[in-house]
Amino acid sequence: MAPAIPTDVGAADDLFRAEDLAEGERRGISAAELRRQVGLLRSPPPPLVLVRPAVPGDGIERIQDYDVESLVAAHARAAAEGRFTAFVPASGAATRMFKSLLAVREARLTRRAELDRAADAGDRDAKDAAAFLQGLPRFAFLEALDAAVSARGQSLAERRAGDARPILDALLDHDALAYAETPKGLLAFHRYPDEVRTAFDEHLVEASALAADREHRVRLHMTVSPEHRAAFQARLEEVRSRREAASSGKLDVSFSFQDASTDTIAVDLEGKPVRGGDGRLLFRPGGHGALLANLNALGGDILYVKNIDNVVHDRLRGAVVRWRRILGGRLVALQEKIHGVLRDLESERRQEHAVAAGAELLERELRIALPADLAKGNLAKRVDLVRERLARPIRVCAMVRSQGDPGGGPFWVREPDGRITAQIVETAQVDRGNDAQRAIHSAATHFNPADMVLAVRDHHGEPYDLRRFVDASAVFIAEKSSGGRAIRALEHPGLWNGGMAGWTTLFVEVPAEIFQPVKAINDLLGPAHQPAP
Repeated sequence: MAPAIPTDVGAADDLFRAEDLAEGERRGISAAELRRQVGLLRSPPPPLVLVRPAVPGDGIERIQDYDVESLVAAHARAAAEGRFTAFVPASGAATRMFKSLLAVREARLTRRAELDRAADAGDRDAKDAAAFLQGLPRFAFLEALDAAVSARGQSLAERRAGDARPILDALLDHDALAYAETPKGLLAFHRYPDEVRTAFDEHLVEASALAADREHRVRLHMTVSPEHRAAFQARLEEVRSRREAASSGKLDVSFSFQDASTDTIAVDLEGKPVRGGDGRLLFRPGGHGALLANLNALGGDILYVKNIDNVVHDRLRGAVVRWRRILGGRLVALQEKIHGVLRDLESERRQEHAVAAGAELLERELRIALPADLAKGNLAKRVDLVRERLARPIRVCAMVRSQGDPGGGPFWVREPDGRITAQIVETAQVDRGNDAQRAIHSAATHFNPADMVLAVRDHHGEPYDLRRFVDASAVFIAEKSSGGRAIRALEHPGLWNGGMAGWTTLFVEVPAEIFQPVKAINDLLGPAHQPAP
């Protein structure tokens, strides 16, 4: 067990040098923020208090067949008005996808006979690598890999049956395909009769089906790493004419980067800020919660959010697009009700009616309990309470029935002020040492596929400042290593966890087949990523 970290933050000069504070200022991180981060790392906030899992009928809504037509129509109206933008986080490299291949190469376990024996003996990395080689003809990047192997004077077919090291080198080396250091969005995911599509290409196709306005303009925004921006832009120009011709649309694609001001620091096991070999503070990316700043700066209206690797082959796209239209329509319908109440609250003549309508919406549709004596309060206080509960950004979150999947799930959570709210909760936020809390967490029936629709403007059409609705205490503290030392690193409240803790939230059950992420290379051999057999 690691030693406890001291909780006394101490004086400024005990923590940081003048050059540390200057570096923070250059990054847009104030001295107060640096000290706040050390305080959180030394004395982490308490875990969330789970009340019960959200389940169908109690926090998770099931869309009825008779509602589908009206919801799809609501989506179509909003799309025609140009209200939708697809927002896709795409910053990370694909290194984890190739973990097993990197491991067997490092272990020099690349001869096919040895690899198969290790796989039969239960070596997971060997088993994955053997499956990769067996399925090689089915990957969309086969031709590119064949060319890369041939350029090094080798034969793909021969090496596949013998020593596979040249195949792995051609796939992974920096001077060849360099797939392990390439962004996931730029990897060849799917094969079609007349083209090979990357994950980025598939998001362009999906956005064209979801976000095109009446002028056929399609808005898509991606967060990328600065060093990969040029490659994404080049791919966009390479496929633009094909994609626009196929959809009769006009692609309006923009990019942004994770701002340096969202980086965070780490501490060692004595609670001292970690420094690199040059003596300077070690700054690290602040996790996906840092992308809230990108969302905030975008100033959009309604945003579809989905991870870069969650795409499907065209033959399954119909179901995905249908359900994402339903989710978008459900958000539009909910927003119209909420904005109607908020507008009526501003009219003295309609305030009494608006308070009653708002209370019914909160309790029946959103299942948010209000004070039992609400009706007894004076009108001004009741107006303020309903307005405070409803004047928030809105999110409709897809939820998939769990089949042992890792990741966060939907729960009812007790807030420090006693209120119970709907939240997406990660395992790291749960007190696993508490038997009752662990039992509630284990009773979850659904998990979060990170597929959401967000409404980020108020009833006057002005963008919310999304920073106002963050639970700043809902940080993640990760055990890492740096230069052989154990450290504790800070991540900002997760984008769909603490980063949206104060949003109006609705969970909607969706079928599992619309969630088809590619976390490991062999996932591309699954039916969702292959042409029809």
